[in-house]
Amino acid sequence: MLVQQYPSRLLERAVQEFSKLPGIGRKTALRLVLHLLRQPTADVEQFAEAVATLKREVKYCRSCHNISDTELCPICADQRRDASTICVVENIQDVMAIENTQQFHGLYHVLGGLISPMDGVGPGSLEIESLVSRVGEGTVKEVILALSSTMEGDTTNFYIYRKLAPLDVSVSIIARGIAVGNELEYTDEVTLGRSILNRTPFNG
Repeated sequence: MLVQQYPSRLLERAVQEFSKLPGIGRKTALRLVLHLLRQPTADVEQFAEAVATLKREVKYCRSCHNISDTELCPICADQRRDASTICVVENIQDVMAIENTQQFHGLYHVLGGLISPMDGVGPGSLEIESLVSRVGEGTVKEVILALSSTMEGDTTNFYIYRKLAPLDVSVSIIARGIAVGNELEYTDEVTLGRSILNRTPFNG
């Protein structure tokens, strides 16, 4: 295989960095870098500063672990939300997807992944114990498990269900209008919204 020769080491380094992003190959990375080179210096500096500031200053909500600019995210801080209902999701993209349906008015809990022994991800790597602690405070009446319909999602559902079993809380699961194997963030808003509304009790 021929190694592409770059006319500049600076260009090559930039392409290498961009190609580390998910879904970005070297050809796409080169196209992005060349696009930035054509932009005014002020615009490129603004772009770089936005990314650097995001990394330095972004926070994770101390309650639900969603991304936030403050210690408590806007959703958790909103007194109009139903604090007695928690929707458990895999990642931040899932929070955004469910919020876009405008069908859920409770709070969230972001696990930060799914249990996957093959990938070395166990329960201790996720925000499960903090969920149990939140429910243990006694104000939560229902926990909705809104995880992907995959083997990893089902495994995580069952583990959480067992952890919450000793507590006085109802555990439900979103309706399986979502095809088995589908990721939540790629599901259309209508189907996802109906899945939240038509959730069913989780029986393990």
